[in-house]
Amino acid sequence: MRPPSHGRSRAIESLRDRKREQSRTATAEAAWRLFIERGYDHVTVQDICAAADIAPRTFHRYFAAKEDVVAEPVRGMTALTHERIAAAPPGTADAEVLRVALLAVGRFVVEHRDLLLGLRTVALQSAHLRGSQPGVRPDEEAQLADRLAERGGAVDWRRRLLVGCAIAGFRVWYDDYFRGRTDDPLAHLDEILSAVQVTPGA
Repeated sequence: MRPPSHGRSRAIESLRDRKREQSRTATAEAAWRLFIERGYDHVTVQDICAAADIAPRTFHRYFAAKEDVVAEPVRGMTALTHERIAAAPPGTADAEVLRVALLAVGRFVVEHRDLLLGLRTVALQSAHLRGSQPGVRPDEEAQLADRLAERGGAVDWRRRLLVGCAIAGFRVWYDDYFRGRTDDPLAHLDEILSAVQVTPGA
C-alpha cells in the first residue's frame, strides 16, 4: 500500500482545521447563549462544556480562559481586517485600504448586532469584565501596521499613527452605533474613517 500523497495529506489537514474551527465556533456560540441568559459571572467552564457537549480539555484547547470566549467576535473582526488588507489591490493608499477593511468589519457588526449588543451588555453587567472589555490591543494594532507595510514601505510612525487613528475612529463609531446615535451606521463609519488622513512615509 502506497503512502498518501502530499496533496491528500494537505486535504486531510485542511478538513481537520475546518472541523476544529467549526467546533470552536459552536463552543463559543453555546457560551454566548449562556452568558446572555444567565450573566457572565454565573456561568462556569463546566456549564459551557455541558452546553457544547465537549470535555473541559477540548474547551481549553480552543480558549485559555472563559473571558477569551467573550473576546471571540473581536478575534473574528481582527482576522477579517487582516484578510481585507491582504486582498487590497496593489498601489492603493494605506488610508483607503484601512477604510475599506474597517467598513467590511462595520458590515459584520451591523449583521451581528443582536449578538454583539448582548455581549456588550454581558460585559457591562459583569463585575469581572467591566474593567476589561475586549478591544484591539496595541500589539494587534502593530500587526495591522505590519500587514500594511507588507504591501510596500516601512512601518514608520506615520503608518502606526494611521492604524491607531483608524482603530480609534472605529471605536467611536462602535459606541455611537450601540447607543443609537446614528440613523445610517455604515455611512457614519465611512464619514469617520474618511477623516483619517495620515500619509505614511516611504
